[in-house]
Amino acid sequence: MDPSMAVAAAPRPSSNCHPAALPAVAAAAPPRRARRLTMRWRCCDDDTLGGVPRRRAQQLLQDQHFPELALRRVPENNNGRQQMSLPPPRPRRIVLVRHGESEGNVDEAAYTRVPDPRIGLTAQGWRDAEDCGRRLRDLFSNSGDSDWKVYFYVSPYRRSLETLRGIGRAFEPHRFAGVREEPRLREQDFGNFQDRDQMRVDKELRLKYGRFFYRFPNGESAADVYDRITGFRETLRADIDIGRFHPPQRRTDDMNIVLVSHGLTLRVFLMRWYKWTVRQFEGLNNLGNGGTLVMQTGEGGRYSLLVHHTEDQLREFGLTDEMLKDQMWHKTARLGDINYSFITNGQSFFDERTDLYL
Repeated sequence: MDPSMAVAAAPRPSSNCHPAALPAVAAAAPPRRARRLTMRWRCCDDDTLGGVPRRRAQQLLQDQHFPELALRRVPENNNGRQQMSLPPPRPRRIVLVRHGESEGNVDEAAYTRVPDPRIGLTAQGWRDAEDCGRRLRDLFSNSGDSDWKVYFYVSPYRRSLETLRGIGRAFEPHRFAGVREEPRLREQDFGNFQDRDQMRVDKELRLKYGRFFYRFPNGESAADVYDRITGFRETLRADIDIGRFHPPQRRTDDMNIVLVSHGLTLRVFLMRWYKWTVRQFEGLNNLGNGGTLVMQTGEGGRYSLLVHHTEDQLREFGLTDEMLKDQMWHKTARLGDINYSFITNGQSFFDERTDLYL
Protein backbone atom coordinates (compact mmCIF):
# COMPACT_ATOMS: atom_id res chain seq x y z
CA MET A 1 0.00 0.00 0.00
CA ASP A 2 1.13 3.51 -0.80
CA PRO A 3 2.18 5.13 2.54
CA SER A 4 0.31 8.33 1.67
CA MET A 5 -2.91 6.28 1.31
CA ALA A 6 -2.33 4.78 4.76
CA VAL A 7 -2.15 8.23 6.31
CA ALA A 8 -5.41 9.27 4.70
CA ALA A 9 -7.16 6.23 6.15
CA ALA A 10 -5.80 6.71 9.65
CA PRO A 11 -8.36 7.63 12.37
CA ARG A 12 -8.68 11.28 13.41
CA PRO A 13 -7.02 12.09 16.75
CA SER A 14 -9.15 12.71 19.85
CA SER A 15 -9.84 16.20 21.21
CA ASN A 16 -6.71 15.90 23.38
CA CYS A 17 -4.58 15.85 20.27
CA HIS A 18 -0.83 16.38 20.23
CA PRO A 19 1.76 15.67 17.55
CA ALA A 20 2.95 12.65 19.55
CA ALA A 21 -0.57 11.18 19.37
CA LEU A 22 -0.44 10.64 15.58
CA PRO A 23 -0.91 7.03 14.51
CA ALA A 24 2.28 5.10 14.10
CA VAL A 25 1.54 4.59 10.42
CA ALA A 26 1.82 8.32 9.92
CA ALA A 27 5.52 8.09 10.68
CA ALA A 28 5.94 6.15 7.45
CA ALA A 29 4.47 8.99 5.39
CA PRO A 30 6.68 11.53 3.70
CA PRO A 31 7.57 14.22 6.29
CA ARG A 32 6.04 17.01 4.23
CA ARG A 33 2.67 15.24 3.94
CA ALA A 34 2.59 14.48 7.67
CA ARG A 35 3.30 18.08 8.57
CA ARG A 36 0.47 19.23 6.28
CA LEU A 37 -2.03 16.95 8.04
CA THR A 38 -1.04 17.89 11.58
CA MET A 39 -1.48 21.56 10.82
CA ARG A 40 -5.14 20.94 9.99
CA TRP A 41 -5.89 19.53 13.43
CA ARG A 42 -6.65 21.98 16.20
CA CYS A 43 -7.58 21.09 19.73
CA CYS A 44 -10.97 22.45 20.78
CA ASP A 45 -9.54 23.47 24.16
CA ASP A 46 -7.18 25.94 22.50
CA ASP A 47 -8.93 29.07 21.16
CA THR A 48 -11.97 27.52 19.53
CA LEU A 49 -15.26 26.19 20.82
CA GLY A 50 -17.29 23.80 18.69
CA GLY A 51 -15.62 25.02 15.51
CA VAL A 52 -16.27 28.68 16.43
CA PRO A 53 -13.36 30.86 17.62
CA ARG A 54 -13.52 31.03 21.40
CA ARG A 55 -13.75 34.81 21.54
CA ARG A 56 -16.63 34.78 19.07
CA ALA A 57 -18.35 31.90 20.89
CA GLN A 58 -18.21 33.81 24.17
CA GLN A 59 -19.77 36.82 22.46
CA LEU A 60 -22.58 34.71 21.00
CA LEU A 61 -23.30 33.18 24.40
CA GLN A 62 -23.37 36.62 25.97
CA ASP A 63 -25.82 37.84 23.33
CA GLN A 64 -28.18 34.96 24.09
CA HIS A 65 -28.33 35.82 27.79
CA PHE A 66 -28.19 39.61 27.44
CA PRO A 67 -29.38 40.68 23.96
CA GLU A 68 -29.36 44.30 25.13
CA LEU A 69 -25.56 44.22 25.02
CA ALA A 70 -25.65 43.80 21.25
CA LEU A 71 -27.29 47.20 20.97
CA ARG A 72 -24.20 48.79 22.50
CA ARG A 73 -21.87 47.69 19.68
CA VAL A 74 -20.80 50.31 17.22
CA PRO A 75 -19.59 49.80 13.61
CA GLU A 76 -16.14 48.46 12.90
CA ASN A 77 -13.22 50.87 12.91
CA ASN A 78 -10.60 51.29 10.18
CA ASN A 79 -8.80 48.16 11.37
CA GLY A 80 -11.89 46.04 10.85
CA ARG A 81 -12.35 45.53 14.60
CA GLN A 82 -15.75 45.90 16.21
CA GLN A 83 -15.81 48.45 19.00
CA MET A 84 -17.82 48.51 22.21
CA SER A 85 -19.25 51.67 23.69
CA LEU A 86 -18.76 52.54 27.34
CA PRO A 87 -20.82 50.52 29.86
CA PRO A 88 -24.12 52.12 30.89
CA PRO A 89 -23.98 54.45 33.89
CA ARG A 90 -25.15 52.97 37.18
CA PRO A 91 -28.43 54.34 38.54
CA ARG A 92 -27.68 57.17 40.91
CA ARG A 93 -30.19 56.01 43.52
CA ILE A 94 -32.13 52.96 44.63
CA VAL A 95 -35.08 54.22 46.66
CA LEU A 96 -37.09 51.90 48.90
CA VAL A 97 -40.75 52.89 49.41
CA ARG A 98 -43.25 51.28 51.74
CA HIS A 99 -46.87 51.37 50.57
CA GLY A 100 -49.30 53.93 51.98
CA GLU A 101 -51.71 53.21 54.80
CA SER A 102 -53.83 50.18 53.91
CA GLU A 103 -57.18 48.89 55.05
CA GLY A 104 -55.35 46.17 56.94
CA ASN A 105 -53.21 48.72 58.80
CA VAL A 106 -56.30 50.28 60.39
CA ASP A 107 -58.48 47.17 60.69
CA GLU A 108 -56.80 43.79 61.15
CA ALA A 109 -60.18 42.11 60.65
CA ALA A 110 -59.90 43.02 56.97
CA TYR A 111 -57.53 40.08 56.51
CA THR A 112 -60.27 37.66 57.63
CA ARG A 113 -62.56 38.57 54.72
CA VAL A 114 -60.28 39.98 52.00
CA PRO A 115 -57.25 38.14 50.53
CA ASP A 116 -54.03 39.89 51.51
CA PRO A 117 -53.07 40.68 47.88
CA ARG A 118 -56.37 42.55 47.44
CA ILE A 119 -56.10 44.82 50.48
CA GLY A 120 -56.19 48.38 49.15
CA LEU A 121 -55.27 51.83 50.41
CA THR A 122 -57.35 54.00 52.70
CA ALA A 123 -57.99 57.66 51.89
CA GLN A 124 -54.99 58.47 54.08
CA GLY A 125 -52.98 55.87 52.18
CA TRP A 126 -53.63 57.68 48.91
CA ARG A 127 -52.43 60.91 50.52
CA ASP A 128 -49.33 59.06 51.76
CA ALA A 129 -48.61 57.95 48.21
CA GLU A 130 -49.08 61.36 46.65
CA ASP A 131 -46.94 63.01 49.32
CA CYS A 132 -44.23 60.41 48.72
CA GLY A 133 -44.36 61.15 44.99
CA ARG A 134 -43.80 64.85 45.58
CA ARG A 135 -40.85 64.14 47.88
CA LEU A 136 -39.29 61.83 45.32
CA ARG A 137 -39.78 64.34 42.51
CA ASP A 138 -38.09 67.04 44.60
CA LEU A 139 -35.22 64.70 45.43
CA PHE A 140 -34.60 63.75 41.80
CA SER A 141 -35.09 67.23 40.33
CA ASN A 142 -32.71 68.89 42.81
CA SER A 143 -29.77 66.70 41.79
CA GLY A 144 -28.60 69.17 39.14
CA ASP A 145 -29.29 66.96 36.09
CA SER A 146 -32.28 68.09 34.04
CA ASP A 147 -32.47 64.75 32.19
CA TRP A 148 -33.24 62.57 35.23
CA LYS A 149 -35.49 59.53 34.85
CA VAL A 150 -37.15 57.03 37.17
CA TYR A 151 -37.76 53.29 36.81
CA PHE A 152 -40.12 51.40 39.16
CA TYR A 153 -40.24 47.85 40.46
CA VAL A 154 -43.50 47.20 42.30
CA SER A 155 -45.07 44.44 44.35
CA PRO A 156 -48.22 42.99 42.68
CA TYR A 157 -50.29 43.53 45.85
CA ARG A 158 -53.09 46.05 45.40
CA ARG A 159 -51.89 48.44 48.10
CA SER A 160 -48.47 48.64 46.43
CA LEU A 161 -49.91 49.14 42.95
CA GLU A 162 -52.19 51.88 44.23
CA THR A 163 -49.25 53.50 46.02
CA LEU A 164 -47.32 53.58 42.76
CA ARG A 165 -50.32 55.10 40.99
CA GLY A 166 -50.41 57.83 43.63
CA ILE A 167 -46.65 58.41 43.40
CA GLY A 168 -46.88 58.72 39.63
CA ARG A 169 -49.21 61.71 39.85
CA ALA A 170 -46.23 63.86 40.83
CA PHE A 171 -44.23 63.11 37.66
CA GLU A 172 -44.42 64.24 34.05
CA PRO A 173 -44.82 61.29 31.64
CA HIS A 174 -41.42 61.78 30.02
CA ARG A 175 -39.72 61.10 33.38
CA PHE A 176 -40.84 57.45 33.41
CA ALA A 177 -38.21 55.03 32.13
CA GLY A 178 -40.43 52.04 32.87
CA VAL A 179 -42.42 49.98 35.36
CA ARG A 180 -42.06 46.28 36.18
CA GLU A 181 -44.39 44.30 38.40
CA GLU A 182 -42.13 42.05 40.47
CA PRO A 183 -43.80 39.19 42.45
CA ARG A 184 -40.64 38.62 44.51
CA LEU A 185 -41.25 42.03 46.14
CA ARG A 186 -44.59 40.86 47.58
CA GLU A 187 -45.46 40.95 51.28
CA GLN A 188 -44.40 38.16 53.64
CA ASP A 189 -47.03 35.44 53.32
CA PHE A 190 -48.98 35.08 56.58
CA GLY A 191 -51.26 32.33 55.28
CA ASN A 192 -54.49 32.63 53.35
CA PHE A 193 -57.58 34.12 55.00
CA GLN A 194 -56.29 34.98 58.46
CA ASP A 195 -57.97 34.18 61.76
CA ARG A 196 -57.68 37.35 63.80
CA ASP A 197 -57.26 35.68 67.21
CA GLN A 198 -54.86 33.04 65.88
CA MET A 199 -52.77 35.71 64.18
CA ARG A 200 -52.30 37.50 67.50
CA VAL A 201 -51.08 34.25 69.04
CA ASP A 202 -48.74 33.63 66.11
CA LYS A 203 -47.23 37.11 66.37
CA GLU A 204 -46.57 36.60 70.07
CA LEU A 205 -44.89 33.30 69.28
CA ARG A 206 -42.80 35.06 66.63
CA LEU A 207 -41.40 37.43 69.26
CA LYS A 208 -40.37 34.46 71.42
CA TYR A 209 -38.98 32.38 68.56
CA GLY A 210 -37.31 35.19 66.62
CA ARG A 211 -38.67 37.44 63.90
CA PHE A 212 -36.35 36.14 61.21
CA PHE A 213 -36.83 32.38 61.56
CA TYR A 214 -40.44 32.06 62.73
CA ARG A 215 -42.63 30.70 59.93
CA PHE A 216 -46.33 31.44 60.05
CA PRO A 217 -48.59 28.38 59.56
CA ASN A 218 -49.27 28.02 55.81
CA GLY A 219 -47.09 31.09 55.28
CA GLU A 220 -43.48 32.31 55.24
CA SER A 221 -40.72 33.26 57.61
CA ALA A 222 -38.48 36.24 57.02
CA ALA A 223 -35.83 33.66 56.06
CA ASP A 224 -38.12 32.50 53.24
CA VAL A 225 -38.48 36.10 52.07
CA TYR A 226 -34.67 36.39 52.17
CA ASP A 227 -34.39 33.51 49.69
CA ARG A 228 -36.66 35.10 47.08
CA ILE A 229 -35.17 38.55 47.63
CA THR A 230 -31.77 37.03 46.87
CA GLY A 231 -33.09 36.06 43.44
CA PHE A 232 -34.52 39.54 42.89
CA ARG A 233 -31.23 41.15 43.93
CA GLU A 234 -29.40 39.18 41.26
CA THR A 235 -31.97 40.26 38.68
CA LEU A 236 -31.57 43.89 39.72
CA ARG A 237 -27.77 43.70 39.58
CA ALA A 238 -27.94 42.16 36.10
CA ASP A 239 -30.36 44.88 34.96
CA ILE A 240 -27.95 47.51 36.26
CA ASP A 241 -24.95 45.89 34.57
CA ILE A 242 -26.57 45.61 31.14
CA GLY A 243 -28.29 49.01 31.30
CA ARG A 244 -31.84 47.73 30.94
CA PHE A 245 -33.14 51.10 32.13
CA HIS A 246 -31.45 52.98 29.29
CA PRO A 247 -33.11 52.85 25.85
CA PRO A 248 -30.62 52.84 22.96
CA GLN A 249 -29.09 56.27 22.34
CA ARG A 250 -30.97 57.70 25.35
CA ARG A 251 -28.69 57.20 28.31
CA THR A 252 -28.83 59.42 31.36
CA ASP A 253 -26.37 59.75 34.22
CA ASP A 254 -29.27 60.42 36.61
CA MET A 255 -31.37 57.26 36.52
CA ASN A 256 -33.30 56.49 39.70
CA ILE A 257 -34.66 53.07 40.69
CA VAL A 258 -37.67 52.94 43.03
CA LEU A 259 -38.84 49.74 44.76
CA VAL A 260 -42.46 50.00 45.95
CA SER A 261 -43.00 47.17 48.38
CA HIS A 262 -43.71 46.22 52.01
CA GLY A 263 -42.02 46.88 55.34
CA LEU A 264 -40.46 43.49 56.10
CA THR A 265 -39.61 42.83 52.45
CA LEU A 266 -37.67 46.09 52.23
CA ARG A 267 -35.78 45.39 55.46
CA VAL A 268 -34.83 41.97 54.13
CA PHE A 269 -33.69 43.59 50.87
CA LEU A 270 -31.33 45.85 52.81
CA MET A 271 -30.13 42.91 54.89
CA ARG A 272 -29.31 40.96 51.72
CA TRP A 273 -27.69 43.88 49.90
CA TYR A 274 -25.42 44.93 52.76
CA LYS A 275 -24.84 41.41 54.17
CA TRP A 276 -26.30 42.26 57.57
CA THR A 277 -26.51 39.46 60.12
CA VAL A 278 -29.71 38.01 61.53
CA ARG A 279 -29.00 39.80 64.81
CA GLN A 280 -28.67 43.11 62.98
CA PHE A 281 -31.89 42.47 61.05
CA GLU A 282 -33.76 41.77 64.29
CA GLY A 283 -32.89 45.27 65.50
CA LEU A 284 -34.38 47.12 62.51
CA ASN A 285 -37.61 49.10 62.75
CA ASN A 286 -40.36 49.26 60.16
CA LEU A 287 -40.72 52.20 57.81
CA GLY A 288 -43.86 54.25 58.20
CA ASN A 289 -46.56 54.12 55.54
CA GLY A 290 -45.25 56.01 52.51
CA GLY A 291 -41.81 56.14 54.13
CA THR A 292 -38.59 55.96 52.10
CA LEU A 293 -34.94 54.98 52.41
CA VAL A 294 -32.45 56.19 49.80
CA MET A 295 -29.41 54.19 48.70
CA GLN A 296 -27.26 56.63 46.72
CA THR A 297 -23.91 56.26 44.98
CA GLY A 298 -20.95 57.62 46.87
CA GLU A 299 -17.52 58.76 45.74
CA GLY A 300 -16.48 55.37 44.40
CA GLY A 301 -19.81 54.34 42.88
CA ARG A 302 -21.08 52.09 45.68
CA TYR A 303 -24.52 52.56 47.22
CA SER A 304 -24.64 53.93 50.75
CA LEU A 305 -27.49 55.02 53.02
CA LEU A 306 -25.24 57.74 54.47
CA VAL A 307 -25.07 59.77 51.26
CA HIS A 308 -28.66 60.97 51.69
CA HIS A 309 -29.52 60.18 55.33
CA THR A 310 -27.92 61.35 58.56
CA GLU A 311 -26.54 59.02 61.21
CA ASP A 312 -29.37 59.98 63.56
CA GLN A 313 -31.97 59.01 60.96
CA LEU A 314 -30.34 55.65 60.40
CA ARG A 315 -30.00 55.01 64.13
CA GLU A 316 -33.74 55.61 64.42
CA PHE A 317 -34.26 52.97 61.73
CA GLY A 318 -32.14 50.57 63.79
CA LEU A 319 -28.59 50.72 62.45
CA THR A 320 -25.87 50.05 65.04
CA ASP A 321 -22.47 51.73 65.30
CA GLU A 322 -20.91 48.86 63.37
CA MET A 323 -23.50 49.13 60.60
CA LEU A 324 -22.99 52.89 60.39
CA LYS A 325 -19.22 52.42 60.03
CA ASP A 326 -19.90 50.03 57.17
CA GLN A 327 -22.19 52.59 55.53
CA MET A 328 -19.45 55.19 55.83
CA TRP A 329 -17.09 52.73 54.12
CA HIS A 330 -19.62 52.23 51.29
CA LYS A 331 -19.82 56.01 50.92
CA THR A 332 -16.19 56.26 49.84
CA ALA A 333 -15.20 52.77 48.64
CA ARG A 334 -14.81 51.78 45.02
CA LEU A 335 -16.67 49.08 43.15
CA GLY A 336 -15.05 45.71 43.79
CA ASP A 337 -13.61 46.69 47.18
CA ILE A 338 -14.41 44.57 50.25
CA ASN A 339 -14.76 45.88 53.80
CA TYR A 340 -12.68 43.28 55.62
CA SER A 341 -13.37 44.87 59.01
CA PHE A 342 -17.12 44.14 58.78
CA ILE A 343 -18.29 41.13 60.80
CA THR A 344 -19.47 39.06 57.81
CA ASN A 345 -16.33 39.71 55.75
CA GLY A 346 -13.25 39.54 57.90
CA GLN A 347 -11.40 38.79 61.12
CA SER A 348 -13.78 40.73 63.37
CA PHE A 349 -15.99 37.62 63.39
CA PHE A 350 -13.35 35.86 65.53
CA ASP A 351 -13.00 38.73 68.01
CA GLU A 352 -14.13 37.36 71.38
CA ARG A 353 -15.75 40.72 72.14
CA THR A 354 -18.10 40.42 69.13
CA ASP A 355 -21.64 39.43 70.04
CA LEU A 356 -22.60 36.61 67.66
CA TYR A 357 -25.94 35.61 69.09
CA LEU A 358 -29.50 36.86 68.76
